[in-house]
Amino acid sequence: MRSKKSSPLRKLLGATQQGLSWDAPGLIAGVDEAGRGPLAGPVVAAAVILDELNPIVGLADSKKLTPLRREKLYEEIRGKALCFSIAEASVEEIDQLNILQATMLAMQRAVQGLRLRPSKVLIDGNRIPVLDILAEAIVKGDSKVQAISAASILAKVYRDRWCAQLDQQYPQYGFAGHKGYGTAEHLTAIAQHGACPQHRRSFAPVRAVLPAAGSLQ
Repeated sequence: MRSKKSSPLRKLLGATQQGLSWDAPGLIAGVDEAGRGPLAGPVVAAAVILDELNPIVGLADSKKLTPLRREKLYEEIRGKALCFSIAEASVEEIDQLNILQATMLAMQRAVQGLRLRPSKVLIDGNRIPVLDILAEAIVKGDSKVQAISAASILAKVYRDRWCAQLDQQYPQYGFAGHKGYGTAEHLTAIAQHGACPQHRRSFAPVRAVLPAAGSLQ
């Protein structure tokens, strides 16, 4: 196995982040999501196992990178990582389960989709999906752990591209610009045109601006 990350996690993260009392040697996967806040579209999660012998320069929290930089890193991660997986939880699943549980489902699917099995999974945030692998949640992990940074980039770019495709199908909503977030322009468009099939009807801002009959485009 090529990874040598068998030291305690506190050495990996620094003194500000407490690691588990024991950590299994082997491959480490980073996991992050994109799309919890928007009013439309799936929530997307990515899992990445980086190759320490083929490093990627410039990994950071996807929100702190320009769109162009994210796009370039997206392709580099896909080309250099030992393996990666991108998964979704659909709008229907979000409305059925709630956004938190749908996010956990997307993360679970991303980990299960990895070609290689990691010995440990590091997840951005403070919650862990149901997994049969040792896992740890790391608050602000997308700015502390490179594998999580890589996962955040994959999830963000994948979902932004998805929104661009949806914009072609439903140009009246402006998905390419706001990426599904609840901007004033987006809410106005929903009020004028009703909800399209990719709007999350369980989200209060969508319900609030829908006509009483709850139109569906």
